Amino acid sequence: MADEGASPRELIFEACRRDNTTLLEEVLSDLSKGAPKGKDTEYIAKTLNEARNGVGKGALHVAAECGSYEILDILLDQEGLEIDEIDRMEQDTPLHKAVRYVNSLAPKQWEEGQSVVDILIDAGCDPRIRNKAKLKPFELVDPRNDALRTSLQKAEYAMNVGNDVVADDDDDGPTGSASDSD
Repeated sequence: MADEGASPRELIFEACRRDNTTLLEEVLSDLSKGAPKGKDTEYIAKTLNEARNGVGKGALHVAAECGSYEILDILLDQEGLEIDEIDRMEQDTPLHKAVRYVNSLAPKQWEEGQSVVDILIDAGCDPRIRNKAKLKPFELVDPRNDALRTSLQKAEYAMNVGNDVVADDDDDGPTGSASDSD
């Protein structure tokens, strides 16, 4: 049996661990070429969404916990990518992993590390999701890291306000002000 090298899944995780954008772009290109005609976007999204490492983490989890900003940028540009996937062990989202990554840095590096959290928030990751320990990403933040705590609080507030919008007005009555009398 011939050795065919690493699988696309293995290469994706290697790229995520090492912030190797060239490798990830090669894998995505190969996946696109191997996809059924006209279905390359769906095929790439399916491959990325189903890829798990040995402990049940997805590509976004690994990139976030390694601080691989450039990889996150490429992955988040992939149409159909599940951004709030839950890992098997801790039931963390990629946002939980990003906060853990920032916590692992020296305080002087927090500002730089926060970009990993910010890109996930900007992509629409939900900061309200709780993990297995019933903690939201905000609750994992080092208490001394005021900037990250504020950023996550604002993101959570924005999500809450965004979901408080009335989507459908079932009132079939007349429109306008009740004070519009003749």
